[in-house]
Amino acid sequence: MTPLDIQLLLTALVSVLVLVALIVSRLKMHPLLALLVVSVGVGFATGMEPEGIVSHLITGAGKTLGAVGVVIALGAMLGKILADAGVTEQIAEVILKRTPDRMIPWAMMAVAFVIGIPMFFEVGLVIMLPLIFSVARKLESQSRFKGSAYVYVGVPVISALAAMHGMVPPHPGPLTAIAALKTAVGPTMLYGFLAAIPAMILGGPLYGAFISPRMSTRPDQALLDQFTLAEKSDDRTRPSVWLGVFAALMPAILMLVHAVAEMVLPKGDAILKVASFLGNPLIAMLLGVLFAGAALMLGRGGDAEKLRDGLGKSLKPIASIIMIIAGGGAFQELLTSAKVGDAIVHLTQQSAFPPLILGWLIAMLLSVSTGSATVGIVGAAGLLAPLAGADPSLNLPLLALSIGCGSLFFNYANHAGFWMVKESFGMSMGEATKTISVVQSIVAVVGLIVVLILNAFVAVS
Repeated sequence: MTPLDIQLLLTALVSVLVLVALIVSRLKMHPLLALLVVSVGVGFATGMEPEGIVSHLITGAGKTLGAVGVVIALGAMLGKILADAGVTEQIAEVILKRTPDRMIPWAMMAVAFVIGIPMFFEVGLVIMLPLIFSVARKLESQSRFKGSAYVYVGVPVISALAAMHGMVPPHPGPLTAIAALKTAVGPTMLYGFLAAIPAMILGGPLYGAFISPRMSTRPDQALLDQFTLAEKSDDRTRPSVWLGVFAALMPAILMLVHAVAEMVLPKGDAILKVASFLGNPLIAMLLGVLFAGAALMLGRGGDAEKLRDGLGKSLKPIASIIMIIAGGGAFQELLTSAKVGDAIVHLTQQSAFPPLILGWLIAMLLSVSTGSATVGIVGAAGLLAPLAGADPSLNLPLLALSIGCGSLFFNYANHAGFWMVKESFGMSMGEATKTISVVQSIVAVVGLIVVLILNAFVAVS
């Protein structure tokens, strides 16, 4: 390693520590301001020109708003429609009536598992928030749980969405590793499911049952009111459960159709182009909002002006969340542009770990330091691609999976997902660390263990 590499690594470490200090110290700085201040500090500390710092801030925030912010806004609108129509209340009632309390986290994990197959982590969480809040609120109102019902219900969802996002194609991370290593989608997907199931169980229902009694987390009341109904609605005015479920799942269905089309249709196929357009998260969410508004509200005699006002109000509670996520994108962009990832690669090149562990370590270090699981996967897969081509005994699907698992480890303050969970659930920095950071670390470590077990089993076979 060069002195520059050491400087970059220290800069990344210090920047995260300063960020946490600004937010939790007596200053109590708003996370958006803290993220921007630290991002500027990273730029100057790594020798960037002032114009370059501003450019990277705008690029990072803009990319994140474009990729995540608009989708979150549409998700908030969809959640508002589902709540106002009584859909989330109905689904929550079904889960609570037919599921024992101790099995509720398992039921929520199963729902998130299905939702998470085609969806990004952030998009899946937006879709699940109305259901999480509705179920948790009913548990809370019935005094059926001690501690935080929101953590009890939410942790299994976070675990399942994270596991699917990092381990299972058609998510972009696993697909990127598959392409770089020139391996096959089918075996990687199979191994991914085998690794994801125990990982999300340990990181979800089991860890959630342990941590939730020790926390008192409760989301902001405005956000709760947006996604849930405080009063039980008249059964005669509510749409059928199946229509509501279809409206809630429509974006996921469109994304899943796109994922399947990518695997079975050749590039350039007309049907694939249509599926790719309709399955884009932004378009899928837009169509979901339009369908829900028409089928659940206007088609049942609802007032168009009332619907419009409700959709406008739905954006107010999430405005702060979206801007904080944009600040996280700016911080990530500064770290990436400063070539912190290159310093990590140089560090790992001096190691002598087995390829499966090395891939996990590289992806983990790149993801933790840059705030991007995608950067972790791209960097690790690119570094190990020559080894993949030179060693015929190496199980490439498992290598791709180990890289995906590593990218999930310790999602923290430079990750957009961290801020989304923190702000959505009304958590402190410490509470968010105990939930999303620890949950994803459990998923990442369990995933690696399963990879090593599968590799030993395949080698023996």
